[in-house]
Amino acid sequence: MGKGVILSKVLAIMTVVMTVSSVSGMVIMFIIYQEAYERDRPTRPPTPNATDPLPTGLPPNMRLPKNLVPQRYDLHLQPLLYTQTTNTTNQTLAFKGSSNISFLCVERTGTIFLHSKDLSLTENTIRVNDVDRGKVVPVSGVRQNMNDTNFLEIQLNGVLTVGSNYTLFIEFKGELGDNLAGLYVSKYTEKSTTDRVDDERLLVISQLQPTDARKVFPCFDEPAMKAEFMVTIIHREGTKALSNGYLKESNSVVIDGEPWEISTFHQTERMSTYLLAFTVSNFEYTSSPHDRVEIKIHARPQAIKAGHADYASGITKKMLSFYEGYLGRIYGFKKMDLVAAPDFGGVAMENWGLIMFRESALLYEEGVSSITNQEWIATVVAHELAHQWFGNLVTMKWWNNLWLNEGFATYLSYLGVGHLQPDWNMENLLVLNEIQTAFQVDSLASSHPLSCEENDVQTPSDITEQFDDISYSKGAALLRMLADYISEGSFILGLKKYLDALQYSNADNKDLWKHLQQAVNEDGGFVKVEELMYTWTNQMGYPLITINTTTGAVSQQHFLLNQTSTYDLVWHVPIRVRKSGDNPAIVLLKSSGPEMKAAFRANHNQWVLANLNCVGYYRVNYNPENWARLLDQMETDPQEIPIINRGQLIDDAFNLARAGHVNVTLALSTTRYLRNDTEFVPWEVAIRNFNYFLLMFDRSEVYGPMQAYLRNQVQGLYQHFENVTLASSVPDSHSDQYNQINAVDVACKHGLPACQTMVQELFKIWMLNHTNIIHPNLRYSVYCQAVALGGEEEWEFAWRMFQNATSATEKDKLRYALSCTRKIWLLNRYLEYTLDPDKIRKMNAVSTINYVAENVAGQALAWDFVRAHWTYLSQEYGGGIMSFSSLIDGVTQRFSTDFELQQLKQFQSAHGEQGLGSASRALEQAIERTQANIQWVKKNKRTVLEWFKGELRRP
Repeated sequence: MGKGVILSKVLAIMTVVMTVSSVSGMVIMFIIYQEAYERDRPTRPPTPNATDPLPTGLPPNMRLPKNLVPQRYDLHLQPLLYTQTTNTTNQTLAFKGSSNISFLCVERTGTIFLHSKDLSLTENTIRVNDVDRGKVVPVSGVRQNMNDTNFLEIQLNGVLTVGSNYTLFIEFKGELGDNLAGLYVSKYTEKSTTDRVDDERLLVISQLQPTDARKVFPCFDEPAMKAEFMVTIIHREGTKALSNGYLKESNSVVIDGEPWEISTFHQTERMSTYLLAFTVSNFEYTSSPHDRVEIKIHARPQAIKAGHADYASGITKKMLSFYEGYLGRIYGFKKMDLVAAPDFGGVAMENWGLIMFRESALLYEEGVSSITNQEWIATVVAHELAHQWFGNLVTMKWWNNLWLNEGFATYLSYLGVGHLQPDWNMENLLVLNEIQTAFQVDSLASSHPLSCEENDVQTPSDITEQFDDISYSKGAALLRMLADYISEGSFILGLKKYLDALQYSNADNKDLWKHLQQAVNEDGGFVKVEELMYTWTNQMGYPLITINTTTGAVSQQHFLLNQTSTYDLVWHVPIRVRKSGDNPAIVLLKSSGPEMKAAFRANHNQWVLANLNCVGYYRVNYNPENWARLLDQMETDPQEIPIINRGQLIDDAFNLARAGHVNVTLALSTTRYLRNDTEFVPWEVAIRNFNYFLLMFDRSEVYGPMQAYLRNQVQGLYQHFENVTLASSVPDSHSDQYNQINAVDVACKHGLPACQTMVQELFKIWMLNHTNIIHPNLRYSVYCQAVALGGEEEWEFAWRMFQNATSATEKDKLRYALSCTRKIWLLNRYLEYTLDPDKIRKMNAVSTINYVAENVAGQALAWDFVRAHWTYLSQEYGGGIMSFSSLIDGVTQRFSTDFELQQLKQFQSAHGEQGLGSASRALEQAIERTQANIQWVKKNKRTVLEWFKGELRRP
């Protein structure tokens, strides 16, 4: 055998010996371990708690997660522009700033989500600090604008602990645009004192509602995420800065060799981001004395010197005192600044302590502004002051309940102005301006509930769509109805409870109903508030109440202009009713009916009038016998029926005819008696409803007889005011002044020779002598009719006067008049001017296009113009709450043919919901309205033509 075989045997023997030894050792060790284990059993270690996985990725919807609660913002802003420029000025239309946000963590997270849009920031400028532990939480990554959410996602190298406090520091930069949203630039001219060249001035102004705070600084931009704000503004030397808080201190500094001022403002109360506001300007102000609040009206220096802010100054302090007394709660800030902005997308904005207005809504020029302008300013100021409680102190939780802000402010504004001016009959104006306005939108199947589900309102466009006649006007109408039903005393008591319980917080419908119910219970009432109001706020539309006065039967159904769409909706309807010769009664209808009620049953020749004083949000139809008795009463002695109900009967009849519930001849017959009535409300209602007929028929053979009928009817009204009109004067009463305007407007539009001669002569005197003797109340009508009856010379003169006018209210009158010409080429040129902000300010572009569309000569031009420029218009002019819904609504009002319906559908298909943005719902409503118009015209055109011809043959 060889050597290798012998070594293998030896190795094998040694391996066996070692294996046996190892096994023996292991056995011995196991025995020893068992004995020790039995003597002293070890305690089992605790099972570790399962850790919930941290959420990853984007939130499931467009809403911020609720894991972080903002407490305070320390915000620094530095607009870089110069408010005055010279040939050597290096102008920079930008701003930069920093924000230090203090927040509380309420759910574990490794990611911070907040909002940021169009801001430039970098990861190395973001710092997160754990305040409680005194350490930095490292940032691992940053993402912006994922899927158009406007989210800023800050990814952390660590986890935020529940119950701990943190700060988030961010530096950022942004552009100062001119799109009237976020932080933007406005401009105006001041008459030079040294030469003939006017000086241009710039200012910085903010408009953050509803979702544009995120354009100014990264923030938690949702209304329920309230916080306190400490604002510091770094601005050019010689300018003045304003923000919500009271000015704490202002210091001069030098930065990069240039002089600046640093203005620091006192910390605000807890409030929503959309209420934050800033301005930097060379404005001056006038003060409004108040025993506790420093009130200032800020405007262009020349406007202040001319006294244009004096009217607003006088009413603001009175209005503030009224609300404090009415609500039993003082205004919570030390100061209130009201600013008249040369460029402003909305009418006004209620920012807490710093309210913004467009100039025409705040500045009043004696001898130039009309009674309409005066009332408008009073109403807008009252609306914004009411917001200081409803919207600012208590804010809706989410935009689906915007009506809790806007409905309240609208309703209370009429109470406020009515308190200051009891002779203005604001109760009647509320019915005209709010209830009948809301009725038109709410009678479409494409309307929406006053309060919808939160998830139905997600995107910025969804939110902007909420700013419509439903939130404002219907909200006000329902509050008025509720206050009437539960009593004014219970209503006010409930509001006080609501404000006390939810101050500096947020609310939804149920919170309001809860506190109103408490008030009703304390006053011994029996109304179930939530049960009643749920049917009004959570259902779209409104009911038609049908009454048979022979049997006393009453029923309800959903009123729609196009009744082919049916919804099984029932409301709890408080009906105030009066029979001729009897006292009023109230009946609550809770079923669709019919129900038999003695209050609605009339004796022989007795009429029944429901919805007394129009306190209810519904329309009423009667059996033919009762209609005949009511119309006979209006012919023989209209004073027996309240003025507002005379208007209601006309409005209900016309809209019932549009919906096919009554014959169109009944509606037209309600206007016969007007030849003997000089009251404003019924005339105003009739004019508005005839406007629908004009829109439907001013391109057809019906127009001639209809125009002749209106000319005959208005002749008595025109003659009633003719002497004061020719004397360039006005009547004493507020409502008569309004009706004088109606008389001139209707008489001239429909060819009354005396009226047309009068306006041409007045306008010619102005053109030749450069002396305007036209009374401010009548300028709106006289300017328009003179331009319509004239030619290029009159148009060019009006354009020059528009360019030279220094009063915003005078500019508005002339801007409207320029749309009245019948010259197609002038209208086309005027439409092109709306694309040039140096000719027509951006804030006026939409209304100017709509003015042209009102003109039958400009209808097709305006529609073609909007379609051709839609993308540009929506991008350049559609920011913030500058909703394009009114544009679509305005340019399609006259649509009543199959071809126009086809064009609408093609436009909708071409742009899609994303391309239409906030105008999406308005286009759906335009399509529905056009379909209803087509059917109505086909059904009624011949009947309407014959009725007007028959009236012209009457003696």
